[in-house]
Amino acid sequence: MRILIVEDEPLVRQRLLRLCAELAGTRARFDAVAELESAGDRLQRSVYDGLLLDLNLGGEDGFELLRRAVAGRYHCVVVSAHRERALQAFEHGVLDFVPKPFSRERLGLALDRLLDAGRYRAGSARYLGIWRAQGAALVELADVLWIRADGDYSELRLLDGRSELHDKSLAALTAVLPPDFVRCHRSYLVNLRHVRTLHAGSGSRYWLVLTGGAELPVGRAHVAALRRELALE
Repeated sequence: MRILIVEDEPLVRQRLLRLCAELAGTRARFDAVAELESAGDRLQRSVYDGLLLDLNLGGEDGFELLRRAVAGRYHCVVVSAHRERALQAFEHGVLDFVPKPFSRERLGLALDRLLDAGRYRAGSARYLGIWRAQGAALVELADVLWIRADGDYSELRLLDGRSELHDKSLAALTAVLPPDFVRCHRSYLVNLRHVRTLHAGSGSRYWLVLTGGAELPVGRAHVAALRRELALE
C-alpha cells in the first residue's frame, strides 16, 4: 500500500514517517508533503491507498482536502491537535482521528485500521463524498436508500430518485458507513431506516420494500440477519 502523510510541522512529519515505517514494515510505503496544494497534486498524479492528514496546514484548512479524500478510493485518518473537530471529521467518513500529541501505540492502532480497513467500521459517518463535474460534493447518508456495486465503484440511490457514483467499492465503504447500512445482497447495501417490510415469495425468493415503493433483492444468506435487524423474529 502507498500512504500519503500531509503534515506541515517538520518534526512531526519526520516522526510520522519514522513511526509509520516501523509499525507498517513491508505492508506499506509512505510519502510526505507539507502543503495542501502539494498534497492535492500528489493525489491527482499518483495512486494512493490511504491518507494521514493534519487539519491545520500552515493556516490552511485540511477539511478542503478531506472532502476530496472521502470522495476518493483511499481511506483517511486525521492526525490533529484540534480535538474539537473530531466529530466533524468522523461525520465526513474518516476511519480514525488521532489527537496530538500522539503515542506510538495510538498511531499504531490507527495505522492498523488504515491498512486493514475491511475489518473495521467507524460507524459514525454522516456524509459521503462524491465526484461531480464541478468537483467533490457531500451527500447526506440519511438521504441514501441503497448502495449498489458497480464494478470498482458504487452507485448511491437517493430518496429523490437521483443516483450518484462513488469511487469506493462496497467493501471499502463498509469501513465508514454507520450500522444503518447492512448487506442484503452480494451487490447491495440497504439503509434500514428506509425499509418498510421484508417479503417472501415462492422458490425462496425474498425482497425488501423501501420508502416510496422501491424493491431490492435479498440474498438467502442475508435473510436471517435482516430478520433480526428488522425485529421480525
